[in-house]
Amino acid sequence: MAAELAEPLGCLTVKVLTVVGNRPQFIKAAAVSGLLRAEHEELLVHTGQHYDDALSQVFFNELGLPRPERELAIGGGSNTSQTARMLAALEPLLSELAPDAVLVYGDTNSTLAGALAAAQAQISLAHVEAGMRSFDRGMPEELNRVLTDHMSSLLLCSSQLAAENLAAESVHGTIDIVGDVMVDVAMRTATAARANTEVLARHGIQDGGYVVLTAHRAGNVDDPARLQALVTLIAALERPVVFPLHPRTRARLQDAGLFAELATLSGMHLTEPLGYIEFSALLCHASAVLTDSGGVQKEAYLAGVPCVTLRSTTEWTETVSTGWNTLVDLDAAAALAALELKPSADRPPLYGDGRAAARCVSALGALG
Repeated sequence: MAAELAEPLGCLTVKVLTVVGNRPQFIKAAAVSGLLRAEHEELLVHTGQHYDDALSQVFFNELGLPRPERELAIGGGSNTSQTARMLAALEPLLSELAPDAVLVYGDTNSTLAGALAAAQAQISLAHVEAGMRSFDRGMPEELNRVLTDHMSSLLLCSSQLAAENLAAESVHGTIDIVGDVMVDVAMRTATAARANTEVLARHGIQDGGYVVLTAHRAGNVDDPARLQALVTLIAALERPVVFPLHPRTRARLQDAGLFAELATLSGMHLTEPLGYIEFSALLCHASAVLTDSGGVQKEAYLAGVPCVTLRSTTEWTETVSTGWNTLVDLDAAAALAALELKPSADRPPLYGDGRAAARCVSALGALG
């Protein structure tokens, strides 16, 4: 039974082991960890899934996320090998630290490894961002989130639709609609992001006169034909583009001999990966964002910036139904058409009121 945005209540102290490993998880944990540590005991484990400082350390520095108590340094490799190595490392850690609960976020290899380790050790598992579904089993992330949800004792949902997805699947855990913890962070940093115009001067762009683009998913950058289609789509864009390059994407472009072609496009601003604060400033001043990231789709919605998603499916379906997000896959003509669309004047608060983290902490107390 889903509880609709219940208010935080006092609860017993619990010992929580939190597993994180990539950019979106660092942002989400930054919303929760401080409040969690004020009432409970938390041990933060960084798997090392994102091991590049530009994708990892910067988020700890900027958002005040506590230093991890343990770092596993498990980066690289296939999804299967990486998950297996994480699982092997987490098993003795859970035995040593004996937490009352394991907390995981989202849909990455780190999420699944943490979930499997907790379930096999018969430790209560809480999943933040439970119930999100793209209904595309070809996405590794979809498999990760479905499996994690069916192992979870506590399913912390961002929206009513997520809770309905879980009810339809007859999950055995407790479903609780808490809102989205990324809203908490976005609301906390929105004023500073909008006031930051220095970032525009640094990149040589004008407010509202450019688009932000991100691309990193294996389905888009590991397949040479789709990578070429991505470059063709970018070349067709008629506005300046700010493109923070994920290390994986940069490597694939270089391997395919496409990096020079991209770098010499008129109006192209290639950058290293950006921290949350700088990226948020660029996003909120852009005319639109093009992305294959689930998290960036949501960040764009929260910032009131139209989104063009370089995928054929999305787990953030509410952003599409409200008219703020358009799915185009890697179709250049569809992307150009989507950029001309005017978003709806209505942008409802789909994912809560900025108090999701407090509700998560309250719900975790029930696991003690």
